[in-house]
Amino acid sequence: MSTQTPSVEQNVADWLATYDTPDADVAHLVCDRHDPTAVAFTYIDGDLGSEDVTYGQLTERSRRLATVLADHGVREGDRVPVLMSKRRELVETLLAIWRLGAVQVPLFTAFATGAIEMRVEGSAAKLVVTEPTQSAKLDPIAGIEVLEVGDDLDAQIDAASPVSENVAIGGQGTMLQLFTSGTTGRPKGVPVPARALAAFHCYVHYTLDVAEDDVFWNAADPGWAYGLYYGILGPMVAGRRSLQLMTGFSVESTVAVIKEFGVTNFAGAPTVYRTLSKSELVTGIDLRRASSAGEPLTPDVVSWAQTALGTEVRDHYGQTELGMVINNNWHPDIAQPVRTGSMGQPMPGYSAGIVDGQIAIDVENSPLLWFTGYHDAPEKTAERFTTDGRWYLTADTGKVDGDGFYYFTARDDDVILAAGYRIGPFDVESVLITHPAVVDVAVVGRPDPEGIRGEVVEAFVVLATGVDETDELRRDMQTFVRDQYSKHAYPRTVHFVDSLPKTPSGKVQRYLLREG
Repeated sequence: MSTQTPSVEQNVADWLATYDTPDADVAHLVCDRHDPTAVAFTYIDGDLGSEDVTYGQLTERSRRLATVLADHGVREGDRVPVLMSKRRELVETLLAIWRLGAVQVPLFTAFATGAIEMRVEGSAAKLVVTEPTQSAKLDPIAGIEVLEVGDDLDAQIDAASPVSENVAIGGQGTMLQLFTSGTTGRPKGVPVPARALAAFHCYVHYTLDVAEDDVFWNAADPGWAYGLYYGILGPMVAGRRSLQLMTGFSVESTVAVIKEFGVTNFAGAPTVYRTLSKSELVTGIDLRRASSAGEPLTPDVVSWAQTALGTEVRDHYGQTELGMVINNNWHPDIAQPVRTGSMGQPMPGYSAGIVDGQIAIDVENSPLLWFTGYHDAPEKTAERFTTDGRWYLTADTGKVDGDGFYYFTARDDDVILAAGYRIGPFDVESVLITHPAVVDVAVVGRPDPEGIRGEVVEAFVVLATGVDETDELRRDMQTFVRDQYSKHAYPRTVHFVDSLPKTPSGKVQRYLLREG
């Protein structure tokens, strides 16, 4: 169902005409074409000290860094993983990569070596750019060169001549490659083409309604899709200033930044809102817009926000492969009253439906849809589309009412939605099975008993013969996952069981574990 007006449809067409062209130049589109004196980002440290960085500063620095990367062998089409937190050098590095026509591969800083190595190998990368606090994680990975931000790299940049021209990859050319986890197999590479910038611009404009005079802050981490798409790329293509808090999340820091910097437009994961709702520190806040993405919002948070934040929180739905596509849009041209439990209506440029019980995107009638398949994974790609290619299948079950409002009901696969992150059970299982005490394991997501994270990771472990069940062993397995994979994905609970429920073909019946 479409609620688009002619002017909205014209904007979609204009964005496609800008970003989906044979000579599309990513660095120019996100940075160089803007007023060089305009502020792109405000970086905020733990003491609330801040630094404004302009588009002109990003242009100048990234052109020199592009020369350095080229000297280190980066060429058009190369995958360049970047393991970096929210800092100025991150955006400079992305721009430098795109100036060479290369492809950025984001790496989450909470990842341990195992998760990083899986993505480095999956992208066939030869060079990784990182920061001093993360570089030790790369030491065990063979066959890669590591470029670390700091004094030495600064000296190379200062001595380099700026590249004179960017490599134009065109709207169909790949600018990013993210990895997403499913229920089985290694993480799948998601190529993001330059034309996706049209969809990112649309989301910032129509769904988030980031106005020119807004103080916008997306608190998500750029190591994941929502933070990268809509904390960095979306604001840049729209020419909007974005805040970047360079410390980890806490209620204290979040409230302090909103108040000190006068945030008017805020976006974050449901976990952020749930945590804030349980704190007495949230006072004196009056936002113009508040948006949530990652997992469904619970009614208690929606009710709390009206008073505590000065506005309702609007829920949005998307995936790494899609960006955000079905939303409770904020822009007054298309905004509709929020319906309890609904994630909204298709964003301009998209048409949706329900196919075999799944939420699905209509390929033929969604001009902003940019995903065409996983990198070198035709079988996995085929699972995402109907046989006639007409529909993209999200693997999320849902329903739609007579007015075109969509409602999420459940994941159709076993991906765990924890604190805004999508965690593949296979990734965690692949680590735990290497523990010497484990002979079989299954991982599931179950509702967070504290009501904060949405779901929590729980592991069901079959122990080797002669191994005793102890709390110390449980803690050791939790630490093992934190150290070998990622601290955001460790099992909050480890259950020791005699066997796992399986089908006759040997597939683990995770739904039985979730219900147990």
